[in-house]
Amino acid sequence: MKLSKLQLENYRNYQTVDLTFSPSLNIFLGENAQGKTNLLESIYVLALTRSHRTNQEKEFIRFGSEFARLVAEVEKNNSTFTLEMSISSKGKKTKINHLEQRKLSDYIGELNVVLFAPEDLLLIKGAPQLRRRFIDMELGQINPLYLYHLTVYQKVLKQRNKYLKELDSQPNEAALTFLDVLTDQLVEAGSQVIFMRLSFIEKLEKWAQETHQKISNHKELLTLTYDASFEIDSGATVQTIGQRFKNSLDKNRKRELFNRSTSVGPHRDDLLFFINDKEVQTFGSQGQQRTTALSIKLAELELIHEELNEYPILLLDDVMSELDDDRQIHLLETIDGKVQTFISTTTLKHLSNKLTTDPEIFKVDNGTVARSELI
Repeated sequence: MKLSKLQLENYRNYQTVDLTFSPSLNIFLGENAQGKTNLLESIYVLALTRSHRTNQEKEFIRFGSEFARLVAEVEKNNSTFTLEMSISSKGKKTKINHLEQRKLSDYIGELNVVLFAPEDLLLIKGAPQLRRRFIDMELGQINPLYLYHLTVYQKVLKQRNKYLKELDSQPNEAALTFLDVLTDQLVEAGSQVIFMRLSFIEKLEKWAQETHQKISNHKELLTLTYDASFEIDSGATVQTIGQRFKNSLDKNRKRELFNRSTSVGPHRDDLLFFINDKEVQTFGSQGQQRTTALSIKLAELELIHEELNEYPILLLDDVMSELDDDRQIHLLETIDGKVQTFISTTTLKHLSNKLTTDPEIFKVDNGTVARSELI
């Protein structure tokens, strides 16, 4: 998979951008706050229709403009197609080959990306919601059905929580009957979400273990555990997950009526990382946390390739300076020659003697982008 062209109009601090890329390595070089990350973000937004930096879509639109427009030419599976996304006060529209897509699930997955930024270290030591979001974004790219079940779950969860808040302190039988209906709908969608997450984590662990052992010279074994908010049996099916989920909701009904919110489900689950059976979030050193984050990101590349028979595009947002020499070398060796990569950086000092591929360099300066021969 390759991103061959990118056009931006009124996006962030860019009035117009029209770029053609190398199929291997592209570097956005410039000082801080000049727009390097905005370029990487635009590729991410084109792929996933949302940003890794903000939930406010109005921030995409250049100050003083009424809309933003992003267009990419993508090469995938021996074919070329165009992706387009426009954002205005009326919302966002997505197009594939100039045809508007009514459902985001029909659009997401056409362009696959893996982003690694300094804040991704929070994937290891941050709040559970960051890890849930990570699973949702990555799994949603490769499985549109997951996006469908997740959307249904979130919709029913919102409705159920709203209903719990509206119930009397001692609801009558009719009110509880409707709560049962919402509970059954929640369990149906939620058990599918959890089942797909478990499969995803199992595959991700396989690739992450292999990568982590190489980086640690086979001294450390990385394992991943899906930490559900209710007990799940080994080898669980959608049906057995659903039964456990329903039993847990029934058991917690009094507490839910008191707290007026849904107590268990995939919206409360977590992902745990262990090195040699010790939890990385709590007991891992900073170096182990960084290696775990890098292993997970490189595992994503291999997992997506395994599922789609295409490597995704890799976005490295000022992350090289956060890694020591050994991790930098391992990262560059892993992607060399097989993954189209975009790097944002303020300097080439930590890269120039480690690159085996001549990169395409773009100098970014206050919302302008120009090719550079610097190396």
